[in-house]
Amino acid sequence: MIHEECGLFAVYAAKSDAHTYRRIARICYTGLYALQHRGQESCGIAVNSETGISSRRDKGLVGSVFTESALDALGDNGGGRIAVAHVRYGTTGLNRRVNVQPFVAKHIKGSIALAHNGNLTNAASLRRALEMQGGIFHTSSDTEAIVYTIVRERITSASIEEAVEKSAPLLKGAFSLVMMSKRKLIAVRDPNGFRPLCMGTLGNSVVFASESAALSAVGAVFERDIEPGEIVVVSEDGVKSIKTHCGKKSSLCVFEYVYFARSDSIIDGVSVHEARLKAGELLAKEHPAEADVVIGVPDSGLDAALGFSRESGIPFDFGFLKNKYIGRTFISPDACEREAAVRIKLNPINSAVMGKRVVMVDDSIVRGTTSMRIIKALRDSGAREVHVRLSCPPFLYPCYFGTDIDASENLIAYKHTLFEIKSIIGADSLGYLSIDSLEKIACGCFRGLCRACFSGDYPVQIDEALDKDLFEKEIDGD
Repeated sequence: MIHEECGLFAVYAAKSDAHTYRRIARICYTGLYALQHRGQESCGIAVNSETGISSRRDKGLVGSVFTESALDALGDNGGGRIAVAHVRYGTTGLNRRVNVQPFVAKHIKGSIALAHNGNLTNAASLRRALEMQGGIFHTSSDTEAIVYTIVRERITSASIEEAVEKSAPLLKGAFSLVMMSKRKLIAVRDPNGFRPLCMGTLGNSVVFASESAALSAVGAVFERDIEPGEIVVVSEDGVKSIKTHCGKKSSLCVFEYVYFARSDSIIDGVSVHEARLKAGELLAKEHPAEADVVIGVPDSGLDAALGFSRESGIPFDFGFLKNKYIGRTFISPDACEREAAVRIKLNPINSAVMGKRVVMVDDSIVRGTTSMRIIKALRDSGAREVHVRLSCPPFLYPCYFGTDIDASENLIAYKHTLFEIKSIIGADSLGYLSIDSLEKIACGCFRGLCRACFSGDYPVQIDEALDKDLFEKEIDGD
């Protein structure tokens, strides 16, 4: 199963919006709740007030980490003017409390708090260079290297935004950032625009979020997407855009439309719901099936299944009940318990599938183990046939930009033919969306799309491959 990305949220409260800055931590809490699907390992909120930066960061889901007392401790009843927040699924750095974001750093010119969505492709070389200059690292996350780089540039820069502008060319790969100094909130999107980031307004206040759905959740009005390479600075002087690093060919991760984002989000000009409907329609044209019912694997498979149904004329039904009280971080130590976990989290609705030929639409197959268990559950519930349709092409190559796509040798489609995969997972037929059709699902997108995990054509040169636990490995010394 693919794991989610991280989610970013940030608020700059205008002086005229007393209701906003008195509730700024709770606004971030609501925004993170709307982004919980993007990361379920850990979460954090940092609030900047006149007394400095206070933060609450811990492993766990938003609702468990941020109790009423925790929000009050962030100065919510007297308020801060600026806040940044984060939900995490780590692609560099293990799930340890020390890696929980936002990261807060104090330096000779003040302090910053920073949250990051993405993955640096030059994290190892950047960290080595900083260590050779005396940098001491306390985490195993690539985000700490970003913080160090910006702080180093801040020492010799006239402003925090100048430091960020100087730092951006030193960072390679995917990085959407929100950060704050004492008086400013800054949002940054890497020149390729791998990960989404948008801006909205809440009264006279400014809000940034990974997805527009989080803006809607707090009552903010969507203004626009941050451009690839753009640095947006919010201060008492208003909103300033720095586009020094804009203009490069962009490559938004296409899997945002297929899986990551919420269906009610709009990313770079395209409705995620409409993109998934289109994927289902194209699947029905490319891989038709003789069946009695079309069902989707929640959540991202539902929209595509509806599109498949509309195009094929086969009735759509809800074939699964998803237990909403189990997060995707549910861990089971052995195969028997993992199978039980699948049954608890995703259970077929017998009356929808019993005695029927079923088209099961899902977003992807990675290793095949989850698909195998789901198909078995459908057959145990009485499905006569199970025809599997995937709303993206086969995964063949690893992702270096923040999606947890493993090395090729661990991907089922890299090692096996279509016929072999069908047999392994126990399907009656199997069909993937073609790469050519993948481009069509995001018709009208403002950006170019990255599809490297399907094609092997990476939009930037990969100089070093990173293991998730790279910085956990100790180096022997004297």
